[in-house]
Amino acid sequence: MSRAACTLALASAASVSLFGETGQAEPRLTPEQVKAQVDVLYRQAEQATDQYDGAKEQADKARSAVEDLQNELARKTARLNTARDTVGSLAAAQYRSGTIDATLQLALNSSPGTYLERVSLVDRLGDRQAQALDRLTAEQRSIAKTRAQAKGKLAALRTAQDRLAAHKQAVQTKLSQARALLAQLTAAQRAAFDASDASDDAASPAAAPAAAVADTTRSTTRPPLSAAPAPSARAAAAVAFAYRALGLPYVWGATGPSSFDCSGLTQAAWRAAGVSLPRTTYTQINAGTRVSESQLRPGDLVFFYSGISHVGLYIGNGQMIHAPHPGAAVRIAPISEMPFAGATRPS
Repeated sequence: MSRAACTLALASAASVSLFGETGQAEPRLTPEQVKAQVDVLYRQAEQATDQYDGAKEQADKARSAVEDLQNELARKTARLNTARDTVGSLAAAQYRSGTIDATLQLALNSSPGTYLERVSLVDRLGDRQAQALDRLTAEQRSIAKTRAQAKGKLAALRTAQDRLAAHKQAVQTKLSQARALLAQLTAAQRAAFDASDASDDAASPAAAPAAAVADTTRSTTRPPLSAAPAPSARAAAAVAFAYRALGLPYVWGATGPSSFDCSGLTQAAWRAAGVSLPRTTYTQINAGTRVSESQLRPGDLVFFYSGISHVGLYIGNGQMIHAPHPGAAVRIAPISEMPFAGATRPS
């Protein structure tokens, strides 16, 4: 069904099902208006998803840093206890001989701050005692520094977690609004809406077979790959990975293996080729060499919208593989269906 015919059918159905037979019901959005608003909400949700992905990456890094510092603190505490045991043994020996040094008493009984301020008293001890107290002092200083670092990392983690929660809520709100709009449609209108959405990716003959795999059953039928040569073996491997992902569902925040969001798919595809890409679209666009639209080769990352909020993997002949939006599967689509914002070639 052509887009014009689909629009006419939706409008016809709306005149009966949305406004009712009596004409007394409050006017509701037409299917065309629903589609337009749902498209906007999906785009806004994707922008929030990208922000969520970035915040999650920061939170994961901060959490890892905190764990590393906590492990380091445990090791240093063990060394501190060993140093204290050594000093304590020296003190016990002096106590038994009745000649315990005042500096040892200070090291064992005073606060670290007081001890460090008066550490010059170590000079009064013999070489062995001085070395033991030096180790004790170094461990105390090191632990104090590590605790300060851990405190800073914990604060960074809490901030990242707060941002993560805010972006997650933003995504969920937009998706809830989209679901509420779609719920206004009858079953027939929703079927027409879904068919219209699928037809967006069948705008050209090269993309038409994608409909055969855009479902949860993941048919083994695949459209032929473009004959356009990839610029490298790694680019060819990235394209092959994305090709195998056709039909898998879009899930916001997902990086595979059974679902993806848009940047999660491109990251996973290039990871399979041995290249590590950043997590978000607005960082992926800076990963590699920028190329113009006329220079595109298979494997290149193609970005859309002024805010760099969507990305796909170019496969040749003006087509890309991408994870479009919630409710849709990874699919082949023309890059012309969205405002082109730039492209980059990972290496």
